[in-house]
Amino acid sequence: MKKLLQGEELQRRCEKLGIATAEVTGDRKSRLKVPESVLQRRVQEAERSRRKWWWWVVALISAIASVGSAVAAILAVCLRSK
Repeated sequence: MKKLLQGEELQRRCEKLGIATAEVTGDRKSRLKVPESVLQRRVQEAERSRRKWWWWVVALISAIASVGSAVAAILAVCLRSK
């Protein structure tokens, strides 16, 4: 299991992923700092989402390659029989 980030390292990772590290209160003037445990969970969820997106792209490319392979096989059979 991957080590949970803390302190400045966690803050930098949140900035890189676009995760808010403070929340605005009702009057919109004061900002409350989000606890590290919440930030760690948000970072984990954001990284999991990125991995899922990447695997979706890999699956799509694989499906396209499979269709291309099938078309090539059909063409090879059709052209050979003539």
